[in-house]
This record gives sequence, structure tokens and C-alpha cells, in this order.
Amino acid sequence: MLDWNPALYRRYEDERTRPAQELLARVPLAEAARVVDLGCGPGNSTELLAHRFPKAQVTGTDNSEAMLVSARERLPAARFELSDIATWAPRETEAPDLIYANASLQWVPDHETLIPRLFDALAPGGVLAVQMPDNRQEPTHRLMRAVAAEAPWAEPIGDADKLRTLLLPLGGYYDLLAARAAHVDVWHTIYQHPMANAAAIVEWVRSTGLKPFVDRLPPDLQASYLAEYERRVDEAYPVRTDGKRLLAFPRMFIVAHKKKDA
Repeated sequence: MLDWNPALYRRYEDERTRPAQELLARVPLAEAARVVDLGCGPGNSTELLAHRFPKAQVTGTDNSEAMLVSARERLPAARFELSDIATWAPRETEAPDLIYANASLQWVPDHETLIPRLFDALAPGGVLAVQMPDNRQEPTHRLMRAVAAEAPWAEPIGDADKLRTLLLPLGGYYDLLAARAAHVDVWHTIYQHPMANAAAIVEWVRSTGLKPFVDRLPPDLQASYLAEYERRVDEAYPVRTDGKRLLAFPRMFIVAHKKKDA
């Protein structure tokens, strides 16, 4: 997959940062010495962490050099590192008090192993806080797979079902953590984002969920795929009384607090 586009991602930064704020608000820590933002993107979530824990060593990680450049410009005092969440581990003497992953783990496979591994990497009394889009069955994502299954786009895109990790049910994440945690808090929120038109909805998802589909196509097929996808999005999201469309966006939240004697 091609590198991420920070400028495109930031066009809806307020909407993307709101769940990050709400996740952080449920983190039950008065202070922290070490905080890690896994999949920090352009640094909008890392900035929240730096403000919440001003005395902490805050480290953002991402597998995109472009995102890290943007994050370093935004927060020159924070530490940012290139790494893959699938293999990331803290330095031996730097167990974090908070591992925070906002809208990043949905790109990483094998959650049955990943989630317990991240939780075990915490310092005693630490917190794992995770937010993931849970919108696979929303029209935006059903339609991107449906168009990808048709000619002439199907062959270069391949198996569309494999382009994003299948999430567990919310109770599955609770079960992964409950036996080893002092407390686990899980919940769903469905945000409703007013969007100007169908093109704005396509622009929103193009910087995230739609990206793996488009990246696999040559330029001529990218244009035709996006045109057909936007046509179907236009049909799926009715015009509201103010002329806008409502983009429903379900998100899953997990906050697990490690025992202090762990």
C-alpha cells in the first residue's frame, strides 16, 4: 500500500479527533511517566496525550514516514518512531503506563494475540486504551467491497475481504482482557457526521478505509472505480432537509486497567 496522505487525513481532523478525546476521557490515570501513541498518524491524538500528561515521556509510533513528518512538525518536543504495531514492543526498561491506540489496530491482524500482548507490555497499574472504527457493514464499506468485486476492478484489487482486519465482537475483546485486568470498560458509539454531499463522503473514506482499494488500481481504473463508488454512495445516503448527508460512523472503544500487582 502507498504511503498515507496527512493533508487528506486532516481535512476532517475535528471529526477524527472527537473519538480520540472521548477515549482519553475514560482513561483512569491521574498521572503517567511513559505514554505511547500506537499509530499516531499526523499527531492529533499525540497532542491530546501530551496535554493530558504534561510530565510524561510521550512517544508516537507509526509505519508512515509522511505521517511522522507531519507529527514532528506539530509536536517537536515529543518523540516519534517508525514502527509496525504488529511487531512493536517497548524498550525493556520502559514499560508504558498508557498504551493508546486510536483508529489504528483495525489495520493490524490477529487481535486474539495482539491485544493480550499489548496489555502485557504495560507497567503494573497501566492502561490499554483502544478505539477502532466498526463500520464494515456500513454502506460506505459494503459498497467499496461490492464495486471492487466487479470488472474491470476485481482482478487488480483481489480479495477485498482481506484488505482490512475482521474485528471481534465487542464481547470478544472483553473476554480477552477481563481475566487478567483489574477492570475492563467496553462500549460502542455511533457518530453522525453531516457531510456536504456524496463526494465529501468519498473524500473522507479515501484517506482511510478506501485507500487499500484505490492503491491497487492503475490511474485509469482508479478514476472509474471512484466514479462508480461515488454514484452508489450518492444513492445510499439520502439528502437531508438541509441538503447534507448524514454519515453514520460506528466506533468501538476498549479501556483495560492492569492490576497494580501484575
